[in-house]
Amino acid sequence: MDIRPIPYDHPDAVKLNDEVQAEYVERYGEGDLTAMDPAHFEPPHGLYLLAYDAQGRPVASGGWRSQKQSETGYSDGDAEIKRMFVIRDARGQGLARQILAALEDSARAAGRVRMVLETGTEQPEAITLYTSSGYAPVPKFGLYRFEESSRCYAKPLA
Repeated sequence: MDIRPIPYDHPDAVKLNDEVQAEYVERYGEGDLTAMDPAHFEPPHGLYLLAYDAQGRPVASGGWRSQKQSETGYSDGDAEIKRMFVIRDARGQGLARQILAALEDSARAAGRVRMVLETGTEQPEAITLYTSSGYAPVPKFGLYRFEESSRCYAKPLA
């Protein structure tokens, strides 16, 4: 696999984002309504990665964006994971774990102190990935903090 930084609004990133949104609709009945801006993922304040298979097809994505103390539950120094996704026929190859490790390394190098993420109960494979990678439950934050199905996790980067 070829994992490389890509702008969040690159056509390949948009294609995978459309696919992840369709999967959210399948699982939750609607897409993710979190406000996203391509500038959020520009280094050194963030990073967006795509994985390409041997045929040059985009098969996985993930990014992080800087967060700071806010009324929605973030803390100074947080790096929030967004749009972790692997297309169905590329799952089970460890791509999400590779992208997650690269995101953690990038956020650490940028001076972020904690990785945070929000997922949901309809994504048990995501919960398994994060908990097996050292993420622990934390109080809910972000747009979905009042949703029953929301689950939030964090991992120190130190």
